[in-house]
Amino acid sequence: MSVKVLVSDPLSERAVAILRGIPGITVEERRGLSESELLPLVADIDAWVVRGATRVTRGLIEAAPKLRWVARAGAGIDNIDAGAARERGVGVLNVPGANAIAVAELVFGLLLGLFRQIPAADASLKRGQWDKTGFKGRELRGKTIGILGLGKIGRAVARRALAFEMTCVGYDPLLSEDATRALEVEPLSLDELLPRSEILTLHVPLLPETRGMIGAIEIARLPRGAVIVNAARGGLVDEAAVLDALERGHLGGAVFDVFAQEPPGASPLVQRANVVVTPHIGAATVEAQEAVGEEIVKLLLGKLRETGAIG
Repeated sequence: MSVKVLVSDPLSERAVAILRGIPGITVEERRGLSESELLPLVADIDAWVVRGATRVTRGLIEAAPKLRWVARAGAGIDNIDAGAARERGVGVLNVPGANAIAVAELVFGLLLGLFRQIPAADASLKRGQWDKTGFKGRELRGKTIGILGLGKIGRAVARRALAFEMTCVGYDPLLSEDATRALEVEPLSLDELLPRSEILTLHVPLLPETRGMIGAIEIARLPRGAVIVNAARGGLVDEAAVLDALERGHLGGAVFDVFAQEPPGASPLVQRANVVVTPHIGAATVEAQEAVGEEIVKLLLGKLRETGAIG
């Protein structure tokens, strides 16, 4: 019995080698293809491994009669039509915790960039200037950070915040108060957390109930001068409301690695001096990519063995 696996986004060499090393599995790697280019390729595949670039649409799922598993090498599955997959009996797999350290470290890289004005100071020095007085920053120590979502990434953020001698408050309806306190995070409701958060960072999936969860009303409840961090999913935060709050001076800054529209184009939010941005690189470390690739491949192989598709 032969199982055909399509890999349509970049995956670590080791992860692909694990797949190729299993008897009975044929791997086809085709990257950067459009939906129309993918259509003929999915007709005879049994499993499909993607990251964030490939959009697994209803049309592609319906064009793949043998497809049984779509495996997303990453946390979210918003690039996969999960509803269409369920209707066809196609399982959707992901590995939400494999990139936790990479994302948590980027959160603090972005925050330090904002608080210490690192991008502006770097650009100034590279222009030949030596402006020692123009980049007075602020410290993270002593600040209260509100963490929305205390899964693996939120917990990794909390551990690093504590190392910076910050106060951690958190909201996660899926975690008990005792479990939250065990993380040295004070458990709060969302209504209680917002006015306490000098820095608000989001670490939740993009779902219908979380889309736009931080909008104008929520931003208005943050302390004046607060900072918003979104390194989770574009669409969780109303970017127009953030821009308005920055222009009015209610927010002191913002950092974004993800956007509702990617790339964001000539967004006035991106251009602001008190906003530090990166192009969705939260998981883009050598270590995270190796971990994500290996974990999703091992998870997929486990499912294929459970169903008898491979020995």
